[in-house]
Amino acid sequence: MATLKQVAAHAEVSVQTVSNALNAPHRLRPDTLERVNRSIELLNYRPNRNARSLRTSAVELIGYCVPNWPNQTHLVMDQFLHALCAAAERTGRHILLFTAPPGVDGMPVYDDLHARRLVDGFVLSQTETHDPRHGWLKEQKIPFISFGRVWKETTQPGPWVDVDGAAGSAMAVRHLHEAGRRRIAFLSWSKSSGLAEDRLGGWRKACKELGLPTSGLAVRCREDSITEGARATAELLDADPFLDGIVALSDILALGALRELGRRGLTPGVDVGVTGFDDSPLADVVSPGLTSLRQPMDDIAAELISILTDPDGPPDASTERLLHPELVIRGSSAPG
Repeated sequence: MATLKQVAAHAEVSVQTVSNALNAPHRLRPDTLERVNRSIELLNYRPNRNARSLRTSAVELIGYCVPNWPNQTHLVMDQFLHALCAAAERTGRHILLFTAPPGVDGMPVYDDLHARRLVDGFVLSQTETHDPRHGWLKEQKIPFISFGRVWKETTQPGPWVDVDGAAGSAMAVRHLHEAGRRRIAFLSWSKSSGLAEDRLGGWRKACKELGLPTSGLAVRCREDSITEGARATAELLDADPFLDGIVALSDILALGALRELGRRGLTPGVDVGVTGFDDSPLADVVSPGLTSLRQPMDDIAAELISILTDPDGPPDASTERLLHPELVIRGSSAPG
């Protein structure tokens, strides 16, 4: 098996450059990174995990708790998991999947995994207000990073990467406004969801800036389901016959809106413009196609792994990355 020095000699670079290619590829010029990766592949180099862990205390195996979404399908999280595994593998690492009860009841699982040296660090998702995992991992000095912020905290208890939901909602409002919509509603979740409040705030701010009404135009759904999206849309249309735009917090709620519009003989994109959030696979297969905000999953996963495995040391609480979503326009908001 090839050694690190042999790879460096083959690529005509330093050993540190090879190390950066494996652990911090963002530090290298694209042509240098390509040359080193080509040498790694040609020589079939495989990092020695035990030796490297003992020498650098670097994060090698990364634990990820698969979120529990009872009676719900979250295709976007499946996309995230695939992107996370791919990002880890590009650095010679792997993701160890596990399940754990929510809240403090799940902490023994995290403790056991780390105590038995099955993982060296964690990527967290499905973050909640006062999430106990962040504080415990910080106290134990175990490297971790979170996909998503811990809402309603004065300071974040650890490093995170997230998507700017408020900016996304505002983007959707401006798109519908440019298409001539003047009464744009919002389908949300409960007040207990910080993510929902963030996206709702983006809708409200954009409407205010554009001089659009908001009173009575936001409906909270009891769950993220097509049925609830349809119910909320029916409530909005019954109360306001002039409603001509709907920004939904998720693609699932937006699909419920499309269902209710069809039931009433209204044409999405013509009578009422509709947008979702996440750009799940369903957005491109329904008719008309659903305009949606795409989260940059590959970029999110790459940032998470890069920050967590930085050879200069574990990330601190001030490490933050806020990425912007992309509006993918389809027939539900812009026919033809």
